[in-house]
Amino acid sequence: MTTPSTGAGAVGLGVSPRGMRAAAVMVDGQGLVTGWSPEAERFLGYRAQEVLGRSIDTLATPAEGQGARGWLTQQCVSERWHFLTLRHSSGRRLPAVVACRRLPDTLAGPIMLLFLADEDEFRACAMQEAMLHGITTQSPVALTIYDPHLRVAWANTAARQELPGPFTRYLGRSKEELYPGRQVQSAPRTSTVTQLMSRVLDTGEALIGLHYRGQPPADPGHEHVWSLSYYRLQDGEGRPLGVCEESVDVTDLHQAHRRLALLNEASVLIGSTLDLHRTVHELAEVLVPQVADFVAVDLLGDVLDGWEPDVHSAGRNSDMRRAVHRSVREDLPEAVVAPGEPVGYAQGSPQWHCLLTSQPVLNAVLDLSSPWLLRDPVRYAHMHALGIHSHLVVPLRAREITMGVATLIRWRTPEAFAADDLLLVEELAARAAVCIDNARRYTREHQSALTLQRNLLPHELPTHVAVEAAYRYLPADTEAGVGGDWFDVLPLACARVGLVVGDVIGHGIHAAATMGRLRTAVHTLADLDLPPDELLSHLDDLVQRLAEEAEAAHPTGVEGVVGATCLYGIYDPVTRRATFARAGHPPPAVAHLEKAVEFPDIPAGPPLGVGGIPFESAEVDIPDGCILALFTDGLLTASDGDTETGLERLSFTLAHPDRSLEDMCDAMEQALLPERPPDDVAFLVARPRPIDAENVATFDFPVEPTSVGQARKVTSARLTQWRLDELSFSAELIVSELVTNAIRHARPPTALRLIRAENRLICAVTDHSSTSPHMRRARLGDEGGRGLFLVAQFAPRWGTRYTADGKVIWAELPIPQSDFGSPGK
Repeated sequence: MTTPSTGAGAVGLGVSPRGMRAAAVMVDGQGLVTGWSPEAERFLGYRAQEVLGRSIDTLATPAEGQGARGWLTQQCVSERWHFLTLRHSSGRRLPAVVACRRLPDTLAGPIMLLFLADEDEFRACAMQEAMLHGITTQSPVALTIYDPHLRVAWANTAARQELPGPFTRYLGRSKEELYPGRQVQSAPRTSTVTQLMSRVLDTGEALIGLHYRGQPPADPGHEHVWSLSYYRLQDGEGRPLGVCEESVDVTDLHQAHRRLALLNEASVLIGSTLDLHRTVHELAEVLVPQVADFVAVDLLGDVLDGWEPDVHSAGRNSDMRRAVHRSVREDLPEAVVAPGEPVGYAQGSPQWHCLLTSQPVLNAVLDLSSPWLLRDPVRYAHMHALGIHSHLVVPLRAREITMGVATLIRWRTPEAFAADDLLLVEELAARAAVCIDNARRYTREHQSALTLQRNLLPHELPTHVAVEAAYRYLPADTEAGVGGDWFDVLPLACARVGLVVGDVIGHGIHAAATMGRLRTAVHTLADLDLPPDELLSHLDDLVQRLAEEAEAAHPTGVEGVVGATCLYGIYDPVTRRATFARAGHPPPAVAHLEKAVEFPDIPAGPPLGVGGIPFESAEVDIPDGCILALFTDGLLTASDGDTETGLERLSFTLAHPDRSLEDMCDAMEQALLPERPPDDVAFLVARPRPIDAENVATFDFPVEPTSVGQARKVTSARLTQWRLDELSFSAELIVSELVTNAIRHARPPTALRLIRAENRLICAVTDHSSTSPHMRRARLGDEGGRGLFLVAQFAPRWGTRYTADGKVIWAELPIPQSDFGSPGK
């Protein structure tokens, strides 16, 4: 017999591992075999008569047979298993284990009982026994066995740790009775855990990874999350004996996954727009109810007003205002101040410390007797009434400047804020602070551009005899930025009026500034009384020059792009016709009383800035009772981007032009525009007011000196008919000078037109010469040269406009207030 291994080789597992078959051999005090079991015969191959009376040393291999008797005598005291090598009857070496026990001495002397077993079988049985022992007492995985009625029958040590008190009180109870709760995921929501276990018992199909949330008996009042797996227990013939549940508490892992998901959600939600107020609302939506029961976001007044906060701003606690708050309850019982109001935190409060140090303040357990809270009775009353127990304040800090604080409290959630919550909220606050600062800076730029644009647009449309007008201008949402849309109603000579709508490409201050330059140019060109197509040609040249300047200043940037569209028209209330030209812009709409809305066929010129292509004008008859609508393309595409659909909706809103213009503007805004249009929208609605024929008088004169006297005579007669005798002297002088100039310096034919347009009298002389008259200072001895000078002294407004075959020189006289609306029209 071999000398056994000692130390680490000794296995103290008692006499025999469960389930192991051991051979029994009896040996006397001399080491002679006195008993031989059938199992020993099977194991070593020797029959009893072959070994009885022989020395036990004969069972050892030849190389390891020394000293066996001495070893047996010593080891029979310990009763421990030892590894050794025996010799089989066939001569082969047989790895084995041996243990011995000393029996009571007999008359013949001491007797020892040896147990011999195969080493591999011993190791397998020992491993199995160790595994069962570990699962039962050492495993961190909770195991619970349910009987065929799905009632608790057994549980290992890990499972019993969640079941305080004697385990017998839990025997025979169901899963829902032990852990009232709900599924989290990984199973049909309509199935209970007991129903799922019943399915496992019936089908034998295992269920793995069911997440379950509930309150364990050992920790009532706090929710835990477990990962559950179920499989069927059955006998050798496959008959079900019950269900085994493996349970792992994954509360920490679940919380980590929830925080990670919350951070991922926050990265998408917070900062979705460049609107400051929307950004703070998004932060509040992320925090409640996922992290806190109530959150209040308070910002410095400079931040809310769009100004740049400085490093000293955080010390001005009195300048803090509530930006947003959110609660798990709709009635906001925690709120002390309303959004927009000063918050007024007391000195020494967590918010005061947070602003002062730019460090978070965590009161996991809020002390309602704190001095700062006692100095704030209103907040104390709210916290005491609700039972607020945990408090967390974090700074909102970006670019090394603290812009405000976020205050989180818990009163419905039983768990207090922990260090993990602080890390999570700090990460969310850091992300939100950057978005808030970006929104603040964008808001500042947006407001500057919007202010610039509104200052460049007309504040009120001028009252004009030829049209009644209303308008709407709606800037784009904050993401698109301020655009370059504009509109105008321009008074022109002879009671005519210019209508213009334009749109500059792009958004922002650059577009607003370009719009201002183009609007100013339109005013200047309109004062020259240019035809619409010629005005657009000059405007096209200007846009090309602006583009060249911008490209030179920004050779690689998009700011070098300059372009615009424009629609310009002139309405003449005497002829009741309008002349339009357009540069890449939608045509106007004409709403009739008796027929459908019309979109006149105006030649579509190229956008301004293209160059090289001439513009064309077209005349449109404007019957009485019609409405003219001029608009930018944003009106048609704001809802769904489809121009044809936009035109149909516009036609619908312009029906019944006998309504007030403001009502029509409201209808257009409601039918065609979303709450936040993606592009700037400007539209102008005008009701033409033609001048009645009895208020217009036209006279033709031959080119001869006697015509001057005839012109004065007919003027006096007409003014008497209109009951404007007090204007006779001024009017006759003006007509005399204008007709004289036409006879002396122009080509025939010559005509005089008098127009009574409500508050003014217009005198216009037409000739067929393009020579422009100009006013000069006559010398003392000069016989002439004083005509236009005299006209300028009597007429507040006068000028020259050119026609296709000549020019018109005109002058206006104001009609005294008492004569407004007098009969004889």
